[in-house]
Amino acid sequence: MIDSNYSNKCMWQINSYNFASTGNIMIGISEVARARGWKVYTSCPAARTMYQHKLKDHIYIGSILSRSIHRLISNYTGIHGIGSYFATKRFLSKVERTKPKVIHLHNLHGSYIHLPLLFRFIKSHPDIQVVWTLHDCWAFTGNCPHFIMLDCEQWKTQCRQCAYEGYPKGRIDQTSKMYKFKKRWFTGCRNLTIVTPSKWLANLTKQSFLSEYPVTVIYNGINTEIFSPGYPDIRNKYGIEMSKFIILGVSFSWGYRKGLDVFLKLASLLPNEFQIILVGISEEQKSDLPGNMITIPKTNNLEELAAIYSSADVFLNPTREDNFPTVNLEALACGVPVLTFDTGGSPEAINQNTGMIVNENNLSEVLQSLKTHNFKKSDCITRGREFAAEKKYLEYINLYNDLLREKG
Repeated sequence: MIDSNYSNKCMWQINSYNFASTGNIMIGISEVARARGWKVYTSCPAARTMYQHKLKDHIYIGSILSRSIHRLISNYTGIHGIGSYFATKRFLSKVERTKPKVIHLHNLHGSYIHLPLLFRFIKSHPDIQVVWTLHDCWAFTGNCPHFIMLDCEQWKTQCRQCAYEGYPKGRIDQTSKMYKFKKRWFTGCRNLTIVTPSKWLANLTKQSFLSEYPVTVIYNGINTEIFSPGYPDIRNKYGIEMSKFIILGVSFSWGYRKGLDVFLKLASLLPNEFQIILVGISEEQKSDLPGNMITIPKTNNLEELAAIYSSADVFLNPTREDNFPTVNLEALACGVPVLTFDTGGSPEAINQNTGMIVNENNLSEVLQSLKTHNFKKSDCITRGREFAAEKKYLEYINLYNDLLREKG
């Protein structure tokens, strides 16, 4: 139900999902904002997976049919964000009726909203403050969400043919056109503020065509009530000797980008007193891993995951391409120091008392750090609690209020 009479502190949030990582951030911000007197509407595309989540004041954009047609357009033309024209017009008419003070954008990729219409609306309503959280690099590239592993700098001037596969990849490579379209669509807003979850991404944004906008950093947060120490040790459950030093890795999609190869090399080099545990390994991958590694399937049980973190001696995150991985925060909050490559925003989670940063692909540095690390559990817990989700969501509310005050 749209309340057209509510215009005091009304906000809309738009994202490609209403669940998972970015969806949970959108919902978390909404709950904290409502508790502080805001009227909040959240929006995402219509899909069967989205309908499973019953949310307050949640408005779907278009229908399953309109999104399917939008995806077909994207796939066959290679041009993304030009479908769902009428669905977007209907959606924006709902937004306008509520006279919002703030529109908060999250992920806009996913073939569900007509991007030229959306940004035409934003540019024609300079009284509405717009906050856009970039969860990856997609907003200022022709196609890809990340380019570090490709060692590509085309995004600084003009993207051309893209070597990145499937994000989304159309049947025709229109990367060059998409770069020009995005630059035209996304620039020229008088009322837009960009938020990035890491200083690393903020620095990249300031080098892109989005550099005309103010950029602020608000780190992602975690549930520190769940991710905390005090869970039973899992060593007995998995038959691990109490004297062994546990090296833990957690990912929901293992591969070279997440550093699976690093764990494989370590498994062949480390002496018997070390035990590697990997969470999130698929059944197909499990058969290719050495027998001295313990693998645990992906789990949606956060208490179980927290117990696994709490039992580890060190959390190893050899990611080669990440914005600001929350797995680092979860480990810290459970009292576990973090060892990570100096890539992306991953090092920003730790300080000198809570972890180690090594050069990318330097296995000898990893081995040396594993054998010499000495960190206090209490320091890790304190650091992890700095990223409590509600604290981070409050930073967004403070940002909205600051923007409205500046507008006068």
